[in-house]
Amino acid sequence: MLENKVALITGGGTGIGRAVALRLAKAKANIAINYSRSERDALATKQEVEALGVKCELYKASVSSDQEVRQMITQVVKDYGRLDILINNAGTTRFVAHSDLEGMKDEYWDEIFAVNVKGLFFCCRAAAPELKKTEGVIVNITSIAGLTGLGSSIAYSASKAAAISVTKSLARVCAPEVRVLSIAPGVVITRWVEGQDDHIERLAGTTPMKRVAVPEDVSELVYGVIAHAGFVTGQTIVVDGGAFI
Repeated sequence: MLENKVALITGGGTGIGRAVALRLAKAKANIAINYSRSERDALATKQEVEALGVKCELYKASVSSDQEVRQMITQVVKDYGRLDILINNAGTTRFVAHSDLEGMKDEYWDEIFAVNVKGLFFCCRAAAPELKKTEGVIVNITSIAGLTGLGSSIAYSASKAAAISVTKSLARVCAPEVRVLSIAPGVVITRWVEGQDDHIERLAGTTPMKRVAVPEDVSELVYGVIAHAGFVTGQTIVVDGGAFI
């Protein structure tokens, strides 16, 4: 279904990004992995992707820099000759209790929004002309924090709500050539939640599915909306095991 298509995944070396890279590679898409700091993880993911018989290149860039994003998109198209899929997975947070209003520092707001909102927009804007040529798709990895107002910090929750709003706006302006969707996971077992075993166990007990997500739960949905949901755009699809129904 995705043979010879090219997918760029921001934050693609670890966690959800890695799982998405591998899932799309299994569908025979060629993969471009963006990373900012996790070079060792990105290299390891590259090897796993290439073992599936597709092309994979790495691109170091901070999505919070419009210049670096534009240079990355230009290089991806130069290397692959096209761009069909953009997965905006790169994200950041600060863990600040919602009740600690003074602890939510100005610089935290700026840092979180620079990556989670502006970075997402920069990538979409830079990629849009190429995606229109290929009638491609953008999938933004957001969070149920953007719907519930709960999460690692108030700024993080607000950033994900903003990312969901940006998804809707871009779905309108990029149509009909490009579909733009958001996938909103609940808690996912990644390095973000390392050391929080008690918290994860409590959350798992409250969900109808009696567990929290693993990265593959998200990557399967990403593949599904790309390959089998050609008339869906502008929507946010929750994958949380029913935690917030």
